[in-house]
Amino acid sequence: MKKAQLVITALVMLFFVISCSKKTQPNTSRSVYGSDSSRTVNSTAAKVAASKKIKTKVPKVIVVNDHVASKTFDGRYYYDLDGHRYWRSNKDGKYYLYNKSMATDPNFRKP
Repeated sequence: MKKAQLVITALVMLFFVISCSKKTQPNTSRSVYGSDSSRTVNSTAAKVAASKKIKTKVPKVIVVNDHVASKTFDGRYYYDLDGHRYWRSNKDGKYYLYNKSMATDPNFRKP
């Protein structure tokens, strides 16, 4: 009786180990079976999905609390948002996206 239970338990455990070790992978190749219309729908859907890329617009001016912004060693404030750096203007307190003209503008120099 104990031998039968031990064999059944071992077989069940073996079944779970074997079934969990198999990994399922999605089928990337197109099916040969099926109508031509299904293949064209799949190919056009793949092209549309690949061509749509979401582009977010980067704002030129943002308003940020100075407690959230970071401070450089010379006292200027900056804020990083989605890989873009914004610098604080001493004139109006808004943060502007960096451009080359900021190097000569007195509003963006250290206070």
